[in-house]
Amino acid sequence: MGTSRSNGSLYTSIVNGVATVEFGHPASNSFVSELLERLTKTLGELSNKEEVSVILLKSEGNRAFCAGASFDELLEVGNLSDGKIFFSGFAHLINAMRTCKKLIVGRVQGKAVGGGVGIIAACDYVFAVEAASIRLSELTIGIAPLVIAPAVQRKIGVAGLSELSLSPNEWKNAYWAKEKGLFSKVFDKQDEMDKELDIFTEKLAKYNPEAMEEWKKVLWEGTGHWDTLLTNRAEITGRLAISEETKQALEKFKNK
Repeated sequence: MGTSRSNGSLYTSIVNGVATVEFGHPASNSFVSELLERLTKTLGELSNKEEVSVILLKSEGNRAFCAGASFDELLEVGNLSDGKIFFSGFAHLINAMRTCKKLIVGRVQGKAVGGGVGIIAACDYVFAVEAASIRLSELTIGIAPLVIAPAVQRKIGVAGLSELSLSPNEWKNAYWAKEKGLFSKVFDKQDEMDKELDIFTEKLAKYNPEAMEEWKKVLWEGTGHWDTLLTNRAEITGRLAISEETKQALEKFKNK
């Protein structure tokens, strides 16, 4: 059963070198700003813990993995400053995942939308189930997936990003995501996925931590400019969010 807390929940446990980080929110595991800040801070702390070799990132429950940014908070964005701050939350999180010294393994048990897809893309290795469809729906509400685009493009390329983002009402299934490189492995059932996930993370945790840290640097080569890039993208998205077109689109979604 998932959390009922309006600000979401975040739990961390460390067992045999594997730090399991689980986030949750009653609105399909979406992210309010406070939860994004907490997760970003947690990853920064785990990055420097010697007893941690690998991070397993997962969400609560058996349904949605992550519905992206909080729709309620998005509706409250009223000016450019608020917009930049709001969308910078995902920018900071993706950069924290990128610069984290530990490899991050994602566990995707259900659908992911918008920022949720960005989080998946920022993981170093991803396990998913067949039900884990993905969608970038930003264009339907008058904005664009500018902040998460670099992370998603790094995994699935420009062509994949174009196909995903320009069909914002269309769900892409888990096998599409695996074929494009977003998912590493896809399983029929959740218990099957979790069994293999335990074996995988247990093995990773036994490898030389220094070697894994150095290898992660190689995997993320060419992304050193993302600190500036993603923040700039957040500002542009914030400007789009307060436009009249976006406000009208949001009202339509709100009244559905």
